[in-house]
Amino acid sequence: MNAISGSEALPRVAEADPTWFRDPASFRREIAEPCQPLIVRGAFRDWPVARAAARSPQALRDYLCRFTNDTPADVFIGDPEIAGRYYYAEGLDGFNFERVSTDAASAIDRILESAGAPGSRTLYLGSLPADVYFPGFARENAAPMLAPDVTPRIWIGNASFVSCHYDALDNIACAVLGRRRFTLYPPDAIGDLYVGPLDHTMAGQPVSLAAGAPDDPRYPRFAAARARASVAELEPGDALYLPKLWWHQVEATEPVNLLVNYWWDEFSAGPDAPLVMMLLAMIGIAERPPAERAAWRAFFDHYVFRPGGHPLAHLPDEKHGMLGPLKSNYGRVRATVMRALRG
Repeated sequence: MNAISGSEALPRVAEADPTWFRDPASFRREIAEPCQPLIVRGAFRDWPVARAAARSPQALRDYLCRFTNDTPADVFIGDPEIAGRYYYAEGLDGFNFERVSTDAASAIDRILESAGAPGSRTLYLGSLPADVYFPGFARENAAPMLAPDVTPRIWIGNASFVSCHYDALDNIACAVLGRRRFTLYPPDAIGDLYVGPLDHTMAGQPVSLAAGAPDDPRYPRFAAARARASVAELEPGDALYLPKLWWHQVEATEPVNLLVNYWWDEFSAGPDAPLVMMLLAMIGIAERPPAERAAWRAFFDHYVFRPGGHPLAHLPDEKHGMLGPLKSNYGRVRATVMRALRG
């Protein structure tokens, strides 16, 4: 199923000190602020759900079904020929799987049935908010490094291949049952990944068309991205911290696999997401003449990305106005933007 030949020879993601996962301050300082992927071995091996998974897939099923309800969920179902690689149909028209609405417990039962029947259709139940589909799960399986309002999601299925994509949020992913192989690319590899449509996707995020077809002559620049790839191999109980915008391809290699993940924005100052800001910039700037785009790039660098430091460092702090500390100026800047958008 591995779409990158020779990935075993790629550099491995670094491992973190497990003590950095024990409290929010250490996690933020040592793991989140550097914005680099890190593995924490055995981070969640003592979770009740991990202990159930270690006994058997059936024990895991019984544990999860203590929390399930009748809330409908979409499950991906693929024919044996796709080998768990849920993807576009030929020519990006439609997809090579079907979506079926069912409850979580029924989907889990079908996943276990498919695992015991070689050559059967495969199923994938992904991104289920635990508070909605498994209420009570988060209380028993806590993540002490995160704020209480950061809640987990459940991903369970047969062997699967999730196409290379990014998330606009920070991510902690924990393998609970089965092994997971993450193939990672840094954010600035985006130009060499040949990203597909933004608004016609399998599950919300655009994917790299090249990462799943590395030898396709239509994607000659992918060789540069592949040279920068790294791999994170997770055993049950291991966790991967993945900063926002890092591209990742995910392979679940066992007949039944469970992953628990958390999405949140560690450095959010308010409700406005950076991706929304990018879309606004796109409609305001992307198709202006090249020379004008270059001028705006200089202004964005100066005021937003700040490679030279604060843009008003030459003035006393009390003269910084709306460019003063964001914590106290967020509402002021946001109000200015909203007035402009309303015309």
